[in-house]
Amino acid sequence: MQEITLRTERRTQLVDITTQVQEALGPTNGAAAALVYVPHTTAAVTINEGADPAVARDLESALEKVVDDDWEWKHVEDPDGPNAPSHIRSSLISPQVLVPLDEGKLALGTWQGIFFCEFDGPRERKVYVTALG
Repeated sequence: MQEITLRTERRTQLVDITTQVQEALGPTNGAAAALVYVPHTTAAVTINEGADPAVARDLESALEKVVDDDWEWKHVEDPDGPNAPSHIRSSLISPQVLVPLDEGKLALGTWQGIFFCEFDGPRERKVYVTALG
């Protein structure tokens, strides 16, 4: 397993980590897929269009509207305000993606990228990458 460390700049932010994931894989020795996993309950990972940064911004905005910060939340342990919406948003996305490998390269579509999804930033975060045989 390899670890990617990144720092987010906003409360809700999608960060394209495709290049870092490919670099973290290193020699894959015939592995069939890469598992990309986020070990945080207020963050996630997804695959979406990586060519136009507006797509990531649109997804950020959509998730903030689908799960509104102003609802009456029960989970309020965070001194900066309830982070329950962050937990819900991360659950709607997923903590992991599985990407096939083609001769050691991520077999993504032409426009696809792998995005780290921050929902409780800014923070320093980790992403784990594992080549699966």
